[in-house]
Amino acid sequence: MRVAIVGAGIGGCALALSLEAAGIGDVTLYESSESMRELGVGINVLPHAARELTELGLAAAIDAVAVRTGSLSYHDRFGNLIWVEPRGVDAGYHWPQWSVHRGYLLGVLYQAVVDRLGASRIHHSRRITPADLASIDADVVVACDGIHSELRRLVAPDEGGPLWNGITLWRGVSVADPILDGRRMVMAGRFSRRVVIYPILDLPDGRQLINWVAEDTTGEGKPMPRQDWSVQSDLSEPLSVFGDYVFDWLDVPALLSAGGEVLAYPMCDRNPLTTWRHGNLTLLGDAAHPMYPVGSNGASQAIIDARVLARELVLQSSVGAALDAYEAQRLPATAAVVLSNRKAGPERCMEIVAERAPDGFDDLVAVRCHPCDPHPRPAGRLHHLERARNRHRRIGERRRRGEPVGPGDVGPHDRRHGRGPMADSARDHEQEAQRRHAFAQQLWDTAADVGGRLDQRQSEHRVREH
Repeated sequence: MRVAIVGAGIGGCALALSLEAAGIGDVTLYESSESMRELGVGINVLPHAARELTELGLAAAIDAVAVRTGSLSYHDRFGNLIWVEPRGVDAGYHWPQWSVHRGYLLGVLYQAVVDRLGASRIHHSRRITPADLASIDADVVVACDGIHSELRRLVAPDEGGPLWNGITLWRGVSVADPILDGRRMVMAGRFSRRVVIYPILDLPDGRQLINWVAEDTTGEGKPMPRQDWSVQSDLSEPLSVFGDYVFDWLDVPALLSAGGEVLAYPMCDRNPLTTWRHGNLTLLGDAAHPMYPVGSNGASQAIIDARVLARELVLQSSVGAALDAYEAQRLPATAAVVLSNRKAGPERCMEIVAERAPDGFDDLVAVRCHPCDPHPRPAGRLHHLERARNRHRRIGERRRRGEPVGPGDVGPHDRRHGRGPMADSARDHEQEAQRRHAFAQQLWDTAADVGGRLDQRQSEHRVREH
């Protein structure tokens, strides 16, 4: 099988490596740039995509140029903490969340393609348009040419340009001392005006290369800015918006001023398509499903696209069946992410706090109990989630110490709905807690057994493939 990949970015290189690992070595990449350039700023690779890169044998190389993110916190525009949660391995996943410079990650992938397939497989200065497809000798053509994909026009000829939500992103990297514990991703402000800051590389002198994104709504009555990551801006633009974001634990304007070039880009996406196919051509990554940078999903979804497409090209009986199977799995999943990102995702908590406490707060519980809360529970939705998280942590700690779990460890919401020991003294609280613990352990053991057998089958399948 001959596969032509249009675009040697993260998605294109991940696909080439996945095809090679699956036994499809007749792969050609066409890249419009003259050479591989480590452009861009920081991005994140989430655990589900980190797993795929680990299976490709790239974990050690990525670890050398990335930071394993340990936590994510949301703050208001005064730096007050709203929410913090563990990420990656710290959250219990088997794989990390990598924060990494986009160019460094692409460098790892690109070098792996050269090492495994050969440099002759990559053709630079080759911009492929729909008119060029007739000259490409391949059984499958995969468009990995980004949000401005020319080949996407074959699938959606009347679509028009990307859709801008009016927010401009200023992006850059700075060398600075670690922020907090040096593994924290920080968001402060609100969705329409916020900063996103996280480390992407540990430096030998103890400092870090820190990625920052400053976002503000600038599109009132204005045309969309040029959509190109090479567009440089003046530092005065983000400083005019975030110049007073000075917290006792972070000086945002000082961090921005410590950087080099400032890149500007509009936050935009495209509407989900109903199909990615045009004959033997399909789309992948931003060519298929460009999305807002919410939840760190862009690169991760492209990597998963690549792995699924490679697998289906091996498993299915024909190219058409493989492209249909790939699309059936990935199109609805990525469409859901695109639409969800438009609603701000979990960053909605910053918006709620900004609306209820525009001048900051001393007591977050009071913000959660705001009269406008549509759910008149004792402390609102955020408080309910935090209580549940603390309750689960408390139960886990007691079980690790071998202590019994009693009725006090189950919330009133659970008791009211019969999911915990009832308040009625006629019930033996301890017996009920032990019964529930035994049942949960049984489910865990069953899941572990099934997972082990699935891993064994996948290993056996990979052995058969090779």
